[in-house]
Amino acid sequence: MVAVLRPPTIPITEIEQSAFCRTDDDLSARSLEDEFDAGVRWQKLPLGYMRMKPDELDDRIAKARARLGDRVVILGHHYQRDEVIKYADFRGDSYKLSQLAASQESAESIIFCGVHFMAETADILSSPDQKVILPNLTAGCSMSDMARIDDVLDCWDDLQDVLGDESVVVPITYMNSTAAIKAMCGRNGGIVCTSSNAAATFEWALARGEKILFLPDQHLGRNTALKFGIELDKMIVWNPFKPLGGNTEQQVRDAKMVLWKGHCSVHTRFTVEQIAQAREKFPDVHVVVHPECTMEAVQAADSNGSTEYIRALVSDAPAGSVIAVGTEISMVNRLAAENPDKKVFCLDSVVCPCSTMYRIHPAYLSWVLDGLNEGVVVNQISVEDEIAEQARIALDRMLAVA
Repeated sequence: MVAVLRPPTIPITEIEQSAFCRTDDDLSARSLEDEFDAGVRWQKLPLGYMRMKPDELDDRIAKARARLGDRVVILGHHYQRDEVIKYADFRGDSYKLSQLAASQESAESIIFCGVHFMAETADILSSPDQKVILPNLTAGCSMSDMARIDDVLDCWDDLQDVLGDESVVVPITYMNSTAAIKAMCGRNGGIVCTSSNAAATFEWALARGEKILFLPDQHLGRNTALKFGIELDKMIVWNPFKPLGGNTEQQVRDAKMVLWKGHCSVHTRFTVEQIAQAREKFPDVHVVVHPECTMEAVQAADSNGSTEYIRALVSDAPAGSVIAVGTEISMVNRLAAENPDKKVFCLDSVVCPCSTMYRIHPAYLSWVLDGLNEGVVVNQISVEDEIAEQARIALDRMLAVA
């Protein structure tokens, strides 16, 4: 059979990533009508919400939230803007919020201020009678968009065809993936991971198979594999737009790690040069980066870890510490404000918030809260039962190994 080449498709979320970049650190919310000028996809709202000023929205959200009481719980990812995260009952990284979503048994509705794959995960882990709401349906994830289920299934079939019974491949999908891909891992002996528990899931997988298929972020996969002593020449990158991922059959047989060709648009902005500049300016600086950064940046940093790890490192550092952080700017600015006795700054001088997280504008939160007060559920995220059942297998394994 002759392989058919497809032209690479760049996710629209990747193209839009630079839409909110600025050269200063003023990321205060404006009216949604003004922010529509950024030129990205937005979910349309009634005109009244779009024209509300930040102070008006703030007052409206507070009153609507108070009326709902414990009937609703709001989960906020660390990368959310301050005007939204202030209303989160719980904040954390995707792993911590997954645990919290599974434990919110009393709330009728879970409002997830994050992105689509997070809301899907909350729906899978929450009880059937709970409603999970994503304030803005266009809040996706460019990394997740880089792994389409059809391409992943083709990859899995190719690996089975080449390897046959000679070795067991264990699929690990990062939390930043669709429910369909989590389900694929669930039914094929695989597991979900986050940046918080990647090492634990690798240990789990390597006890069950000789090879790992890691998707969709090649950098987290590579950086974690190196910690386990897996050499670079035992890792291959799988490009879904090329036959056999751009590899030979022998390369597939020799590989210990098969890394999907995906990345985070935010974390790949951080470079070795930026780290060198930070060290030159502040000789005593501690550089901490997220493991979604490139291998070169991770190895040049002093430490690396999840957003929860970074938050704890900054909070626990002694007064007077100088800390350069390689992660999303909204979180870095918040850490700096919460730790005024330390100098905390972002490695990248160009301020680029996550363009998909940033789409949870206060106007959307106000809209969904008002709807709930009126008995109307908008933007409910519901995962198909069969996919949810299979995905939950992989998610439960993730929660168990941690």
